[in-house]
Amino acid sequence: MASGALSPQNRDDALGALRATSQPGRELDILIVGGGVVGVGAALDAVTRGLTTGIVEARDWASGTSSRSSKLIHGGLRYLEMLDFALVQEALKERGLLIQRIAPHLVKPVPFLYPLTKRFVERPYVGAGIALYDAMSMTGGNSRGVPLHKHLSRKGTLRAAPSLKDDAMVGSIRYYDAQVDDARYVVNMVRTAQHYGAQAANRVSVVDFLREGERVVGARVKDQETGDEFDIRAKQVVNATGVWTDETQAMVTDRGQMKVRASKGIHLVVPKDRFQSTVGLILRTEKSVLFVIPWGRHWIIGTTDTDWDLDKAHPAATSKDIDYVLDHVNRVLKRPLTREDVEGVYAGLRPLLAGENDSTAKLSREHVVAHPVPGLVVVAGGKWTTYRVMAKDAVDEATRTLDEKIPASCTETVPLLGAEGYQAAWNMRGKLADDSGVHVARVEHLLQRFGTQAGAVLELITEDPALGEPLPGADDYLRAEVVFAVTHEGARHVDDVLTRRTRISIESWDRGVSAAPVVADLMAPLLGWSEQQVDREVTHYRARVEAERLSQEQPDDVSADSARTNVHDIVPLS
Repeated sequence: MASGALSPQNRDDALGALRATSQPGRELDILIVGGGVVGVGAALDAVTRGLTTGIVEARDWASGTSSRSSKLIHGGLRYLEMLDFALVQEALKERGLLIQRIAPHLVKPVPFLYPLTKRFVERPYVGAGIALYDAMSMTGGNSRGVPLHKHLSRKGTLRAAPSLKDDAMVGSIRYYDAQVDDARYVVNMVRTAQHYGAQAANRVSVVDFLREGERVVGARVKDQETGDEFDIRAKQVVNATGVWTDETQAMVTDRGQMKVRASKGIHLVVPKDRFQSTVGLILRTEKSVLFVIPWGRHWIIGTTDTDWDLDKAHPAATSKDIDYVLDHVNRVLKRPLTREDVEGVYAGLRPLLAGENDSTAKLSREHVVAHPVPGLVVVAGGKWTTYRVMAKDAVDEATRTLDEKIPASCTETVPLLGAEGYQAAWNMRGKLADDSGVHVARVEHLLQRFGTQAGAVLELITEDPALGEPLPGADDYLRAEVVFAVTHEGARHVDDVLTRRTRISIESWDRGVSAAPVVADLMAPLLGWSEQQVDREVTHYRARVEAERLSQEQPDDVSADSARTNVHDIVPLS
């Protein structure tokens, strides 16, 4: 097995192995295109079945939808109301698996209040729905992983959430779902796939698919960092490109096209002290639901649900979007939130399977797997929580045509790196703190981000105590985490570290601008950067933050998109 370290050297080795597939008899069993949660899930699924597997991602791991979700692992209460019981049951089974077995270090139970606003009629109706939700979570054969729901009076509700308006509800029901740092999870899963032998390379885009007659036999790709193009050959290619599905599929065929519509959802991040509550909230709006989600020393509030047909790489939040979220949350808060309370804003796109329906809020979250031409499998739709099922279904479809007998999926029993022994490590956190000389609160932070791999980060600090210092403007994160992001987690640019390996870009008031020079200096020796490249990285990051701030002042999608796309994505290497 490989090291599970996505180091610069490992990326070079993976590119070499992928190039070698052009030689006779060296083709991969499966090539995955797309490094979001479904693509990476498919890579882990394929490699743990004993298939030779490669995965490429055009930008950074999880840089699209998979790092910009509501960070929830949930069954989807609102799908119960749509009578979509199968989807809810599937998602609740996955929630239990992730909390208990696959990633207990990254997926944690979180309590929510469902406020009741009508006397007498609402409590039995909503209570029955949430009781069914709890009951369904026990039918998957796993322990549910979260406590059961509880009915609260108005007094009990205000005790749990003192900042709610006294007249905002007549009572509530407290229930549990779970949350995850979505980008961190995807990176951890790429590392796990690499550990089992998958060849993984980010910043590698597909420019065309290779054909022999009708059959797809691989892809022509471009290394975004050097401009080199080369072929990767594979018996089957899985297209898991989310909102880019239509574009990638169009390179091959317009036959059997799945149409994927992008729906934009925006989220605001505000400091925890802006209102008092020990629980999250789920609020009904006229269009969808609004979540207020505990997030460390912050709250995440979202989301919206609007059509988006502009730049898919950088969906932009408008001033109108921000006002919509603030307006809806302020309806239940004693002290309203203002623009000044907002630390961070992010926008993501849901890849919805397009039907006849005009409203993205009503489109299905079911997923579809298709085989439009021989050699190419397409997987699209679905929701973050059920990524593992989508990945399994895609690999099942791809392996149907392979000659030899392929084992069934086993990812239900494969913990991610850092998961094995997590509870024991957590119980020993005091000893870890004493042994490393790092404060126990810091050790807890590292355990919740890296699981049992936190020991490798602590070793960096032992070797160089300066790496135990926090980053400027982002006190939660240590310099050692930047080094680890480059040596183990495939970070290639400052943006990768500040936006996805950490959450500094949405959790700090300056959006990571003061941390950027320190991050660049830490990355430089590990990636062989010149001083000019360090300057370019910092300049690029500052420009990106400015463009995002400007876009969030615009009144509509078109002007917000125009402001955001002024800054190009990738920093050319010197």
